[in-house]
Amino acid sequence: MEPSVQVKVNALQSNKKDYWRSLVAYWILGLCNNYGYVVMLSAANDILHQQTERNSTSTLNGGNTDRDCNYISTGAILLADILPSLLIKIIAPFLPFFIHIRVLICVMVASMGFILVAFSETQWMSITGVVFTALCSGLGEASLLQYSSFYDKDVISTWSSGTGGAGIAGALSYATLNALGIRTTLLIMLVVPVTMAISFWIILPRPQVIAVGDTNTLQELPFKEKVRILPSLFKFMIPIGLVYLFEYFINQGMYELINFEGIFLNKAEQYRWLQVDYQIGVFISRSSVNIFHIRKIWLMSVFQLINVAFFTTEAIFYYIPSFWIVLALTFWEGLLGGAAYVNTFYKISNETPEEHKQFSLGATSFADAVGITLAGIIAISAHNSICSLPKPQRLST
Repeated sequence: MEPSVQVKVNALQSNKKDYWRSLVAYWILGLCNNYGYVVMLSAANDILHQQTERNSTSTLNGGNTDRDCNYISTGAILLADILPSLLIKIIAPFLPFFIHIRVLICVMVASMGFILVAFSETQWMSITGVVFTALCSGLGEASLLQYSSFYDKDVISTWSSGTGGAGIAGALSYATLNALGIRTTLLIMLVVPVTMAISFWIILPRPQVIAVGDTNTLQELPFKEKVRILPSLFKFMIPIGLVYLFEYFINQGMYELINFEGIFLNKAEQYRWLQVDYQIGVFISRSSVNIFHIRKIWLMSVFQLINVAFFTTEAIFYYIPSFWIVLALTFWEGLLGGAAYVNTFYKISNETPEEHKQFSLGATSFADAVGITLAGIIAISAHNSICSLPKPQRLST
């Protein structure tokens, strides 16, 4: 290695107090980064539903089918959420790495998102709030994953666990506080970006960087060098991108089309509990890498494709006899998605050269966004096609 090449050395490992502070801080950062996204989706959808209630219908294509379908697939909402995040994830790894400015932007944009949706009276204000939240989530994930290269690799595990916990905590807290009204609930949620700021600037210890060379400044990889190493990251990007393509096709395309009549949950409640069940699976698997490490990430994309076959055929034919079986498959789906995420970034942290690690972590983070975007596009078409089919009769519930 040439003397001019700067190497990041994690000096926190010898300091147990700073080590644990970094783990705790990254768990909170992961929670806050995704928590606002989860809560904002629920709040924005409530407001949009109220504003567009007259455009909703219980059937598709003017009643030509007796299937209980939404007029617009939830895949359309998914696209509105993920496209801003995809854009920022593609751009961020190639921009100068001013981490303090990036986190400040995240805190400000997240706050603006909550305020816009809280006081929204029009669709464009609600959508703008969702876009702001998506930008914060995308920039925060790309930047904080890059910044994790300055710390012990175990922060990847706590970050992933925090992002998984955000799904459960966000959904439950919104449902609990929603009795106060959407506006009051969202204004209370302004504590989230504040907590993110406290975690980053107070709880997280500053990394001690020892440079090899003539200066004490960490040298950024040149743009051409970043482009050159991109192909070496495809072995990480392709499997995780496929996993997210398959699972979000299920979540945003098939969940809403699966319905068990005459059970203890109505259609809306079934959809809600499938989402909660999925988030529980994600949280467990994202917290598991230090206990159970999976090296062959591509296996999870194969298993997730099998899940696509199960959920799609169930949405078409209604052949699964029990809602509990669907719940079990959904939990398995969440486990696969969370495991793919945490094991991918843990593998990058362990296997990439030290001088490439920061860029590699940030660049790979947009692969899941690409998969989710494709899932949203495909889900819209699949939703309309399945809703045009006659409703099958389930043999047993």
